[in-house]
Amino acid sequence: MKRRTLALAATALAAALVTTACGGDADAEAALDPDKLTVYSSQHENLTKAWADAFTAETGVEVQIRSGKDASMGSQIVAEGDRSPADVFLTENSPAMTIVQDAGLFAPLDATTLAQVPQSLRPSNGQWTGAAARATVLVYNPSKLPESQLPKSLMDLADPAWQGRWGAAATGADFQAIVSAVLATQGEAKTSQWLAGLKTNAKVYANNIATMKAVNAGEVPAGVIYHYYWYRDQAKTKEGSANTKLHYFGDQDPGAFVSVSGAGVLKASKHAADAQRFVAFVTGPKGQDVLAKSDAMEYPVGTGVAADPALPPLADLDPPAIDPATLNGPKVVELMTGADVL
Repeated sequence: MKRRTLALAATALAAALVTTACGGDADAEAALDPDKLTVYSSQHENLTKAWADAFTAETGVEVQIRSGKDASMGSQIVAEGDRSPADVFLTENSPAMTIVQDAGLFAPLDATTLAQVPQSLRPSNGQWTGAAARATVLVYNPSKLPESQLPKSLMDLADPAWQGRWGAAATGADFQAIVSAVLATQGEAKTSQWLAGLKTNAKVYANNIATMKAVNAGEVPAGVIYHYYWYRDQAKTKEGSANTKLHYFGDQDPGAFVSVSGAGVLKASKHAADAQRFVAFVTGPKGQDVLAKSDAMEYPVGTGVAADPALPPLADLDPPAIDPATLNGPKVVELMTGADVL
């Protein structure tokens, strides 16, 4: 019980610090149809809707979506417990899944569903699975930062030489997931030191797009973002990325972290069979093809489904080997708060 209490306390701290809770008011609760499959999602709304529409077309099962932010939605599910109307939880980043996982609220996924995703892109415990993936990259402006001066590691950005020379959306769930990879690979002491360097060196922006645009405008030479923001802009007007390039750290560096978007079925689901079918569909060939053909520019994780050809192959990124089940979102929030980054 002590471990559960501590986990829930940390979850509450994460919810309070990261973002305000989404949904949950009386009107929102009343708006949910108990006869429909309910998906709580912090994935991009257009991608979640595309998955839901394709699933309904395939199965006839109607789906309703409640959208929100990673940590707050995970914390909402924990607060609701066995009263939650959610059948399925989809996230952008793994730490939100571990909030629900550590509270013991996921039902095990069917073995056939798990088998659709390589072991490296899903948690070892089988309580949930990867549904999409995004790569950590350094976006840089070659006119401000020559290729010969690129950092060899994400950890280098804490050095005094990088003061005022890079940016990040430090308060966002995406960047906090990247910090969770630093914690998983480097340990608490080195993560704290790196966050102290971030506090001194980095300019903080509202989100990944704002970070990329600041680099594009020459406001800072470089920024830490996820890959797909750059590729989406490149596929359209290039308004926010025309003057930039991407640097992939590779070499199993924390800066090569591949963040897994999660999908899981809640124990409290009133439509458990359909919830299992939904996750199986999303991670199967048809659902992954929906992802690959969307404008999301995220990586499919399902075996045999190719990503958009503009993206470098996922197999070539050489990320650090991290079990997504071990990413500790509440601890990251604690460390970032201690460093006065949040």
